[in-house]
Amino acid sequence: MGALNVVLITGISGSGKSVALRMLEDADYTCVDNLPVRFLHEFIVSRVGNAGERIAVAIDARSADELGELPGIIVSLREAGIQLRVVFLEADDVTLLQRYAESRRRHPLSDRMRKKGQVLSLEECLAQERELLDPLRTQGHVVDTSGLTPGQLRAWVRDIVQADRSPLLLTFESFAFKTGVPRDADLVFDVRCLPNPHYDPVLRPLTGRDEPVADWLAGFEDVGQMIDDIEGFLRKWLPRYTEDTRSYLTVAIGCTGGKHRSVYVVETLAQRFAEHKPLLVRHRNQPGLS
Repeated sequence: MGALNVVLITGISGSGKSVALRMLEDADYTCVDNLPVRFLHEFIVSRVGNAGERIAVAIDARSADELGELPGIIVSLREAGIQLRVVFLEADDVTLLQRYAESRRRHPLSDRMRKKGQVLSLEECLAQERELLDPLRTQGHVVDTSGLTPGQLRAWVRDIVQADRSPLLLTFESFAFKTGVPRDADLVFDVRCLPNPHYDPVLRPLTGRDEPVADWLAGFEDVGQMIDDIEGFLRKWLPRYTEDTRSYLTVAIGCTGGKHRSVYVVETLAQRFAEHKPLLVRHRNQPGLS
C-alpha cells in the first residue's frame, strides 16, 4: 500500500474549485469542502494510518479569519512526511466578474464584511481575497483558469495530482497573447517574431502539432535558433530552480493566436526535455490538444 495522498484545493472564488473537487471525487478521492483551517492538521494526521487513501480538501476565503495559519500548517504537514500537494486556482478579474454575473452568486467575503459594517463591491471583494490568499500561491501549483473550459480544467488538475512532487514538475504551456499572458506562468517567452503559418491558407486551419506546419516552421533557421536559445536558458537555470526547493515550474510560450508557432515550440521543447520527469504539456488556446 502507498502513503497517504493529500491534495489541497484553494484559490480565488469563482476560479473553478468546485469543478476540480468534483473531478477528484470522480477519481476516488475522499473530498471535504470548506474544512475550517483549525481542523486541517488534526484531520490529516488522523488519516495517516490509512495507507494508500487519497484525500482532497478545499479551503478558501470562506475561512478568511483563519487563512493566516494555513501556510504554517502546510509546512508542518510536509515536514511530518505527508505527501501534500497544493493546487491554487485563479482567474483574471474580467473572467471572474463574468462568472459571477452568470451564476448570480454573492462573493463569500461580501456577507462577512457586511457583518463588520462594510459594504464592498464585487471588485473590492476580489481584491481583498487576492491579498488574503497571496501567501498560498507559493505553496503549490498555480493554475490560471481564465478561458479554460471545465474539461480542460479537469484534465489539468488530474495531470497535476498524478505527477510525482519530486523532483520539480516542469510544464510547457502554449498560449495566445491576444487573450493575455497566463497568470500561472513562471517564465514567459514571446515567439511572435517567428515566421507565421497563419498567412498560408493551406496551413491556417492546422496547428503546430500537424506535420505540414511543423515541417514548414522547421525550415526556418530563426525558429531553430529560438528553440535552441530557450533550451539553453532552461538547461542552465533549471537546476537552480530545483535547488530553490520549487515543486513546479511553468514555462509559457506565446504567439499571436496560440495555434501554430507557440504550439510547435512547446512540442519541440517537450521532446528535448523528455528525460525530465515529471513533465506536462498544455495548450491553453487549443482545447482539443493535450
